[in-house]
Amino acid sequence: MEQPVQTPQPAPRRISQERQRITGLPLYFQGYLSVRHVKSQEFRAYWTELRGTVLFFYDDKKAPTYSQKLDISALTSATNIYPNENDSSQFILTLSNEELEVKADNCEYGKEWKGFILTVAKLSVPPDELLLPEQLTRMHEVLEKEKKRRITLDDHSNASLNKESLHESLPSKDNSSTATAMPACFYAVSRKEAIEMLEKNPSCGNLILRPGSDSKNYAITVRHGPNVPCIKHYRVMSKETSYIIELERKVSLASLQDVINYFVTQTQGNLKPFVMGACHNALRTAHSSESKTQRSPAEGQRHKEELTGTPLLQLS
Repeated sequence: MEQPVQTPQPAPRRISQERQRITGLPLYFQGYLSVRHVKSQEFRAYWTELRGTVLFFYDDKKAPTYSQKLDISALTSATNIYPNENDSSQFILTLSNEELEVKADNCEYGKEWKGFILTVAKLSVPPDELLLPEQLTRMHEVLEKEKKRRITLDDHSNASLNKESLHESLPSKDNSSTATAMPACFYAVSRKEAIEMLEKNPSCGNLILRPGSDSKNYAITVRHGPNVPCIKHYRVMSKETSYIIELERKVSLASLQDVINYFVTQTQGNLKPFVMGACHNALRTAHSSESKTQRSPAEGQRHKEELTGTPLLQLS
């Protein structure tokens, strides 16, 4: 008897792994959302994932790569719009430089999305939302995960400074969780935001890895100098089996962590990965080590001259 033709089934686990590799952020909530910029005329439906403090928008539920993203770490407000006759839920996400209108299929779903967004953006479960007990429980779980993620960034940064890692043979990017893990100094921020983070928190480090303007490659922003710190940007191109730093002489490395290690090693530790959790340790040891950490003008000038590269002019 002839067997019926089986319809090929998607591989959600593989899709999830690929998205994890690309974004480097933990998944907290997902589902369909319709979004539009305030000045636009029509909504567009996306399969949406909340990973860390970034919303990733996919054209299709099975698409491994996102088409748009929105960093909500600097969220100012999430304002409700009165539900329409179809019982949908709408609210506006307001950030410092843009606004995005979001629409969910129903009020409960909309409240859930808004609750998760506020939880990770503000690091607090919103008290004024009419949420169900099970929804509140999940938000508290996500809150604890996000807090731990930010705290453990410091541990990952310390481990990444092992000089021997530059000489170790790493497995392929596609099959190794070590090779695909994002460095602790990676932040899904724009060029301007990276500069502000470095200027406002100098004790946290002076090197940030961030997405490139095309959302496919990466960029490194550094702030260094003995007296008047200067800002420089370096493009990091993602190839099939390597990452290429666009310096005067291009450097090819096996992983993003190797890229960070390269900058640290080449400047003899004068460049340090930016990790928010490291600030607390720096403040506690500042007084005891002040006399030992003074850098002479000659050392500062050497630091400025050790790393050469072409500043990027068109990264967002």
